[in-house]
Amino acid sequence: MVPPGQAALAVSARFGREAPVITGGLHWRVYNDRPDQAGAFRPIREDRSASPTFVLPAGGYVVHVAFGLASAARRVQLRGETVREIFELPAGGVRFEGRVGDSRVPTGQISFDVFRGSQFELGDKRAIAQDIPSGDVVLLPEGTYHVVSNYGDGNALVRSDIRIQAGKLTDITINHRAAVITLKLVSDRGGEALANTQWSVLTPGGDVIKESTGAFPRVVLAEGDYVVVARNEGRVFNRDFKVEPGFDREIEVLAR
Repeated sequence: MVPPGQAALAVSARFGREAPVITGGLHWRVYNDRPDQAGAFRPIREDRSASPTFVLPAGGYVVHVAFGLASAARRVQLRGETVREIFELPAGGVRFEGRVGDSRVPTGQISFDVFRGSQFELGDKRAIAQDIPSGDVVLLPEGTYHVVSNYGDGNALVRSDIRIQAGKLTDITINHRAAVITLKLVSDRGGEALANTQWSVLTPGGDVIKESTGAFPRVVLAEGDYVVVARNEGRVFNRDFKVEPGFDREIEVLAR
């Protein structure tokens, strides 16, 4: 029942003109079509159901709907009859995971950043979604994006272009050629690690990849050649080593 002087606004959304109706994950906001006395537009109604009906005084409004990072807005005029509006949101979902060889990278050790367009295109390179955990679903407008996969806190980084299709969930697996390296400074091979050690991992050209402190620091490194430098009690020691994909191991540096 709609009280006199008011009108009903029934809204719903779909993935496209000939696409299915969206049944969840929507966030609706209704605004007056004119600013308030402070000059601001503030929502007067909100709803998170799939197909809500708003009962409002007759007048002009702006309806905004968000589905993840996809959104649409439309101006509507309410008089006395019920108004029905269907919004089109050509959007889809994407879910990421990382692997090294046949092994899945555990959740918490890898994250993903998403950017608009291909990695080879010029333009705005700000991330539209950051630090996405493995297994989480991100809702995006249909189109091309590129994702940066960060495994660990070293230099294990992979860039990939992806395509989002409206109404579909896309699973993306990103393969890293990397390994987990544990560093130890020892007086003798196989001996106890020396505490209070400062570490630097460098490329052969001298670029610093990672710095840390402790007896057993761990770092995820991309495949390649490296130099590790250990500083302990005013003395400096170093060693060259090689990282092979999926071969997690300890690197001992002799304090001699």
